[in-house]
Amino acid sequence: MAETEDFVGQEPHPVDDDLFKEPMKKRRRSDRDQRFRAFPSVEQSALKEYEKLESRTRRVLSNTYQKLIQSVFLDDSIPNGVKYLINRLLALIEKPSLDPIYIGLFGSTGAGKSSLINAIIQQAMFLPVSGESICTSCIVQVSSGCCEQYEAKIHLLSDQEWKEELKNLTKLLHRPEEPGREEEDAWDRADAVEEAIWKLQMFYGNGAARKNYEELLRAKPKGRIPTSRVITLKAEEAGELSLKLDPYIRTQRRGWDEGSAETQIWPLIKLVEVTLPKSELIPEGVVLVDIPGTGDFNSKRDEMWRKTIDKCSVIWLISDIERVSGGRAHEDLLNESIKACQRGFCRDVALVVTKTDKLHLPEYLRERQVGSQAIQSQREAVLERNEMIKLQRNKVLKEKLKRKLPADSRVLEDSELVYTVSAQEYWQQALLTEEETEIPKLREYIRRRLLDKKRRMATKYVTEAFGLLLLTDSFSCTDNLPNEYLHVSGLRRFVEEEIQLLEKAIDQCFAHIVQPLQEGVRSARSSYRRILGACLVRSRGNQGFHQTLKAVCLKNGIYASRTLGRIDLNEAITQPIYEQIDPVFGVIFRSGKPTDGSALMPHIDAFKHSLQEKMTEIGIRNGWKYDSYKRSFLIQEISAILGGLEGHILRKKRRIYESLSTSVQNDLKPCYEEAAQITGKKACERMKDVLRRGLDQQVAEGMFERAQERMQHQFHQLKNGITEKVKGSITTMLTLASSQGDGLYKELADVKSEYKEMEKLHRSLREVAENALLRRGMQDFLLRMSPSKSGPPKT
Repeated sequence: MAETEDFVGQEPHPVDDDLFKEPMKKRRRSDRDQRFRAFPSVEQSALKEYEKLESRTRRVLSNTYQKLIQSVFLDDSIPNGVKYLINRLLALIEKPSLDPIYIGLFGSTGAGKSSLINAIIQQAMFLPVSGESICTSCIVQVSSGCCEQYEAKIHLLSDQEWKEELKNLTKLLHRPEEPGREEEDAWDRADAVEEAIWKLQMFYGNGAARKNYEELLRAKPKGRIPTSRVITLKAEEAGELSLKLDPYIRTQRRGWDEGSAETQIWPLIKLVEVTLPKSELIPEGVVLVDIPGTGDFNSKRDEMWRKTIDKCSVIWLISDIERVSGGRAHEDLLNESIKACQRGFCRDVALVVTKTDKLHLPEYLRERQVGSQAIQSQREAVLERNEMIKLQRNKVLKEKLKRKLPADSRVLEDSELVYTVSAQEYWQQALLTEEETEIPKLREYIRRRLLDKKRRMATKYVTEAFGLLLLTDSFSCTDNLPNEYLHVSGLRRFVEEEIQLLEKAIDQCFAHIVQPLQEGVRSARSSYRRILGACLVRSRGNQGFHQTLKAVCLKNGIYASRTLGRIDLNEAITQPIYEQIDPVFGVIFRSGKPTDGSALMPHIDAFKHSLQEKMTEIGIRNGWKYDSYKRSFLIQEISAILGGLEGHILRKKRRIYESLSTSVQNDLKPCYEEAAQITGKKACERMKDVLRRGLDQQVAEGMFERAQERMQHQFHQLKNGITEKVKGSITTMLTLASSQGDGLYKELADVKSEYKEMEKLHRSLREVAENALLRRGMQDFLLRMSPSKSGPPKT
C-alpha cells in the first residue's frame, strides 16, 4: 500500500533491472579533506577518522558486491536471499555519507537575514540586503561544496505553474465596467492588486495589467526564458558572482519602469541555490536557507515555502533589536516556527536578535534601574542591554515552547535559546570584538551539529554494514550446510505475537489524541464566527481590502501578503483544535524513553529489543555454533529495518498534522470559489456574506467532525503502514536467515577477507569515539586555561 513507501530496509532497486548496477565512484581523498576546512584541528581529526572508517567500509562493501555479482552473473535464476543481499549491499554503497543539515533563517524583510548569512560566510554584501531596493520573496539556499568556482542555480516556475499564476493574477485584476458603481467599491490599490500589477508589468511591460488572460498568453515576455527553466551562473570570485546574481534576487521599487533582462524574469523565480567553493567557515553538508516570512501568492512557491520550513532541522527566528519585544509579525513567525517542530523535522529553534549594536545611550541610561552599576561607555551599555535581552527573551521563548511541545523536547533542554548578533560590528569592530558579535558562536553551533550528526551516521553505517557482512560470509561457509541451521519456526510465531502486541500498543498510543480532538472540535464550533469575523474586519473598513479578500478566495483561503502578513482562514478557523492537540501530538511523535505509553517510537524500540532478546535466548537454548553469524545478522538487520521507520514516521506526521486545515479548506472550497466570482457594487461585503453563510452551513453539516475523522484516519493509516512494513520486512529477513527453502545457501564467492576487515572496522568505532572525546576534553581544558580576549580600545 502507499503508506508503506520509502522505508529503510526495503529492497532499494527492482531486482531485474538494477541488480548488476555499478556502484557510484568514491570521493577523491583530496576532495574529502577539503570538507573539513571549516573545523578546528581537534574536530578535523575526529571527522577524518569517521570519514576514513566510512570510506573503508564502503570499499569493503563494494568488493563484496563485485564478488557476489561475479558469482551469479551467468546464472539463469538467482536465489531470493542472494538478491536481497546484493540489493542491500548496493543500497549501502550508494547511501549518502551525510544528509544535509538545513538551517532555516526565518524572518521578515529587513530583519537582517541576508546580512547575517554574509557575515557567517565572511563575504560582505554577497547577498543583497534590504535597502533602497526590495529583495525578492524567493527562497535562497547557501551551502559549500568541493567545486572550484562560486556557482548559483536559479530555478524558475514551469510553464504550467506560471500559467496558473497568470490566471489568478488576471482574475484578481478583473473589474467589469458597471454603471452606478459607488466610490467605496472602486477598484482599490490593495497590496494584492499592486503586487499583481507589478509582476505583470515587470514580465510583460507597461499596459500588461489591462490585458486579459488570453491576451497575455499570446504576449511575449520582456526577458529571455531558458527552456530548461534553470539559469546557472559561475564565477571565480565571490564579488563577481554577487554582481551576476544581484539582478535576479534584487528587484527595484514598484513603479520603476525599466530593468535589465535578468530583473524582468523576476516573477518566475522560485528558488536560488548558491554553492561556495571549499569554505573554511561553512562545512560541506550544511545549508543555510533564507526563508521569507510570509510565503507567496503563487501556489507552487507557497508550497515550497512551507516544505522548506518543514525540512529544516534547525530554525533561527531572525528579528532585529527594535522589533523583538513584540508585534504581530514577530509572533506569527514564532508560531510558524513552533508548528515546524510539530509537523516537520525541526528539533532546534533559536531566536537570533540582529542589529544589536544599535543603542541610544542617553535614553538607555535614563531607563536603567536606579542603583545599577555605572556605565562608562557605549560598549558597556550595549553588552549589558544584550545580556538583559537574552535573559528576558530566553524565558519568554522557553515558556511558549513548553506550552506547545513535550516537556522532554531537546530544544527545551538547551540553556541558550537566544543569540544577540551584529553583522555590522562583525565587519567594523568599532564597538564590539568579533566574539562579542556572536557570529563565531553561530558558526560553532553549526559545526557542533554537523560533527554530532556525522558521528551518529558513521556509527550506524558501519554497524549496518557489519551485519550484512556477517550474513554474506555465512552464505559461503559450507560447515553449516548439512547439519546446523537456524530453526526459525518458533521465532516466526513469536514475531507474529509481538507484531500483534505492537499494533495494540500503537492503537493505545494514538488513542491519546481522541479526547483533545473532541475538545478542540467543541471549542472550534463555539468560536468559529468570532475568528472569521476578526479575519474579515479591518480597522480602516473595506478600503484597500476588497481585492485582498478576493486574493484570499482565489487561493482557497490563503494569501501571502507582504504588508498584511500571511492570511490563512483555514488555519485560523482550526486553531482552537490545534491548541488542544498540540501538546499531545508532540508527545506522540517525540523520541526518548517511554513514560506512560503515549509516545510512538518507544513502542517500536521495545518491539526491537524484544525480538533481539528472543533471538539471543533461542541461540543460547539451541546451542548455536555456526549459525551465530546469522543470529548477529538478524539482530543488526532488525535495527536497520526499525531504525528506518523513524524517518518515514517524521515524513508522514506532516500530512497528519495538516489534515485538519486541509479538510476544512476542501469543505470550504465551494464558498471560496463563489466569493471569488463576486464583482460590482458592495462586492467586499457580499464576499464576506458568502463566506459567513458558507461556513455556517459547513459547520452545521459537521465540518469540524469530518476534520477530526480525517486526522484519525491518517493515524490509522500510519499504524497500518508501520505494522505491514515490519511484518513484511522481518518475514523476508527470517526466510533469508533460514537454511531451508529455495537454494538460499548457494555456494558464493569467498568473502572471508572482507568479513575480517569489516570486523576490524566495527571494533574501531569505539576507539574513534574515545579518541574524539579525549581530544574534546583537551581542547576544553586549553580554552579554559587561555586568557580571555579583551574588547576593542574604542569607546
